[in-house]
Amino acid sequence: MSRGKHVIVTGGAGFIGSHLVERLLAEGKSVVVIDDLSTGSLQNLQSVSKSHGSTIQRFNDSTIRFIQSSISDCKELSELVKDAESIYHLAAAVGVELVVNEPVRTLQTNLHETERILESASKYRVPVLLTSSSEVYGRSQQESFSEEDDLIIGAPTHPRWAYACSKLMDEFLALAYAKERELPVVVGRLFNTVGPRQTGRYGMVLPRFIEAAKTGKPLRVFGDGSQTRCFCYVADAVEALVRLQNCEAARGQIFNIGSTEEISILALAQMVTSTVHSNSGIEMVPYEKAYGPAFEDMRRRKPDVRKLQRATGFSPATSLSRTISMLIQ
Repeated sequence: MSRGKHVIVTGGAGFIGSHLVERLLAEGKSVVVIDDLSTGSLQNLQSVSKSHGSTIQRFNDSTIRFIQSSISDCKELSELVKDAESIYHLAAAVGVELVVNEPVRTLQTNLHETERILESASKYRVPVLLTSSSEVYGRSQQESFSEEDDLIIGAPTHPRWAYACSKLMDEFLALAYAKERELPVVVGRLFNTVGPRQTGRYGMVLPRFIEAAKTGKPLRVFGDGSQTRCFCYVADAVEALVRLQNCEAARGQIFNIGSTEEISILALAQMVTSTVHSNSGIEMVPYEKAYGPAFEDMRRRKPDVRKLQRATGFSPATSLSRTISMLIQ
């Protein structure tokens, strides 16, 4: 592959990453996917490649190469970055259950791998889009969150906040590279993203609800169900990521990415059962039973996306009801 002829996607075999890879290939880009498959799956890439190991496959007029490795263990990383047009860094520990049950893995994955990709990219000033998380807003009770808001993180004795802090340190590190080493980097704070290939294995709420409704099992709602979220369809999130990566004016900045359609988790469960025409009941589960006594939740998680709209013209195009209808088919 010649200089500037491929795009690197770390975590490209994951839920969001695989949709991004499809989008890039459809645009005629050649893509190198680096993923250790700790939470991703080659099945997520089966529509674009039958690759295994480090083989190279063709997709229309583009090339996809898959490398099964963590970023820190990838021996070819420097050469891959040197010849890259841009980098999308999505590799991260994901899911509430993983964060609560494996805090060491969470911290190491989010901190070490990000440091390695930024260090490599800075040598050649390859543009990087770093995906962060709405979790960085922590315990704030604001109606909606904007990029300049103060962040309120809980005590270190509550394992949930380990993930928030690790992603926040990723952001600090990325912006430090932008300032000190002139690395062209942009940070996208992803709010709840949903769509095909998302699994409930690590606690993701919508696929859990849909699976339960389809199989006649109770939909387990944690807490009192009044906590609210905004769910963004994955194709919309990918559109925002691509626009940000291509927007030079966005570099050195942080942007929220998500929908502003807010719904309580209890209402979400009711919407799913109604859409599926399921007789499943709803089971209320105390947080301490689900995650242990030290768990804390965010009561609201609604993004202010005006900054993203001003920079890129992006607005989500898919309603939650439409998303659920597509996912149950």
